[in-house]
Amino acid sequence: MTTLVTGAAGFLGSHVARQLVARGDAVRVLLRPSSTNRAISDLSLEYVTGDLRDPASLDRAMRGVRRVFHVAADYRLWARRSSEIYESNVTGTRNLLQAARRAGVEQLIYTSTVATIAVDRPELPDEATDAALEEMVGHYKRSKWQAEREVLQAAQEGLPVIVAMPTTPVGPGDWKPTPTGKIIVDFLNGRMPGYVETGLNFVGVEDCAAGHLLVAEKGQVGQRYLLGAENLTLKQVLDTLARITGLPAPKHKIPHGLALCAAYADTIFSRLTFREPAIPVEGVKIAQHMMFVDCARTQRELGFRPGPVAAALERAVRWYEANGYITGRAAKRLARARAA
Repeated sequence: MTTLVTGAAGFLGSHVARQLVARGDAVRVLLRPSSTNRAISDLSLEYVTGDLRDPASLDRAMRGVRRVFHVAADYRLWARRSSEIYESNVTGTRNLLQAARRAGVEQLIYTSTVATIAVDRPELPDEATDAALEEMVGHYKRSKWQAEREVLQAAQEGLPVIVAMPTTPVGPGDWKPTPTGKIIVDFLNGRMPGYVETGLNFVGVEDCAAGHLLVAEKGQVGQRYLLGAENLTLKQVLDTLARITGLPAPKHKIPHGLALCAAYADTIFSRLTFREPAIPVEGVKIAQHMMFVDCARTQRELGFRPGPVAAALERAVRWYEANGYITGRAAKRLARARAA
């Protein structure tokens, strides 16, 4: 049986592809012409060049495929043209669903995000939480909310779709890096003078990928499954990184209002200098909300057993260090901290 994976060049998608190959599956991956395969270059894969915005390329990719893992997404908290995020995440997902219908695919695992349900509620949100579009902060969240609605509607119409909802994956192989990975890299390079009070649910990326395979094996069509491990504040994550590395954790808590002013100023300056802002406004607005969730249902129904997040953070640190993400001066500082 051939399995198609979209987004296999990315952080989570590469781990999903890797675990499918390790299991012995025949795996085909859809890669854009501009994508690099460095995250999966060592795997035995069939490559199809295409784009979620190109329906003809999706038809080619679907030929002979029985199962699809749609992991691809435009995960950016800033874009010069916000329409690009919707084109990939909403229109691209709609195109993929239509191609899956035409190909008679037997199962489609759609990778959504915790962001579509991690909203302010008296109790911890879970898969049953029904959030509104108005509660989504920023273009990434709004686009994923809209794409998830397309997927759930397709399930009601008979397409065999199941929704995987990763929380915040951390670990090795984050080449880009993701916005979360950038926080770790900034910490390692001494570029975090302070922190804002916020929190997320974290999960090791390898565990999250394994959760996708469990969703395919045991999940029910039309259902959503949270793939998360631990609710942690940003301060707790930074303190954990400090214990792993021996580097000092930032002690100064930055008020959200001050962080937002800095983000707006950075955005204006970035437009003048034609660069991406270092402090995305959307990221600061998201940080104003604790994105804690209850993942008990997935653990109970699918037998999902993620490992400790501290171990995943340590694997991430070792990987960033081995792959040149730490600058010369910071690398020496890290070496001294470890020797102390």
